[in-house]
Amino acid sequence: MTQRSFRDVLGRFGTGVVLVTAESDGGPVGMAVNSFTSVSLDPPLIAFCAALTSTTWPAIRATGGFAITILSDTQEEVCRAFSVRDTDRFAGRDWARTPAGRPTVVDGLGWLDCRIRTVQVEGDHELVIAEAEDWSVGADARPLIFHSGRYASLEERLHAE
Repeated sequence: MTQRSFRDVLGRFGTGVVLVTAESDGGPVGMAVNSFTSVSLDPPLIAFCAALTSTTWPAIRATGGFAITILSDTQEEVCRAFSVRDTDRFAGRDWARTPAGRPTVVDGLGWLDCRIRTVQVEGDHELVIAEAEDWSVGADARPLIFHSGRYASLEERLHAE
C-alpha cells in the first residue's frame, strides 16, 4: 500500500469546498479547504484540517478566529486562486465582511464566523475545531464539488452517472 493509493481512495469521496479567511495584522489571509465538516449543532461546531506545511494556516490560527465561505460551482476560479502559493489571493475580487470583520466571498452559498476552540496535531495535519458564532445562508446555487482530483458541479456528477 502506498501513500498515493491511499490518496486515490480518499479522492473518491466527493467533498464541498470552502474558503477559510481571516484578517491578520498584515491584511487578509485565506486558504481553500475541502476537509470541512459539521461537528455539533449544540454548540454549533465545525472542523477542518490544515496541512502542517501550510504557510497560510499559521497566520489564520494566530488571529483566533476565521470565516468560512461555502463556494458555489461558479466560484472555481476563486478556489483555484486560493490554492496557489505566493500570490495576492484577494486582489481583483469583491469581498463582503462578517460582523466580526472577516472577509467572505460575495455570492457564496453561505458563511460562518468562527472562533477556534481546539487545534490538535494529527499526522501531517492540524485538526481544527471551531465554534460558529454567527452565520448566514447565501446564494441559492449548486455547490462546488471536488472529486477524484478535479472540480465539478453537483449537476455534472448527477448527469454523469
